[in-house]
Amino acid sequence: MQQTVLVSNRGQLTLPAALRKRFGLQCGGAVILEEHNNELVIKPAAVLEIEMYTDSQIAQWDAEDRLDDSERSAILKRLA
Repeated sequence: MQQTVLVSNRGQLTLPAALRKRFGLQCGGAVILEEHNNELVIKPAAVLEIEMYTDSQIAQWDAEDRLDDSERSAILKRLA
C-alpha cells in the first residue's frame, strides 16, 4: 500500500485512518521511526512502564531467596 501524506509546517504527519486502525495506533500512541537504505520506516511501538527498586528491596529479596544447606544439597542431588 502506498499513500501520500503532507508534512505540516510543524513537521507533523497525519496517518490515514485505515492505517491507524490496521496497526492499532491510537491518539497519543508511540511509533518508532527508522532509516533503512535511505527510506523512512514507521513502526508501532510498545511503551512499558519500568519499576525502580531500592537497594534495600533487592537485599530483602536476596535474603528471602537464599537457600539453606539442606535445600542446596537436595537441589544439587537432583541435578546430578
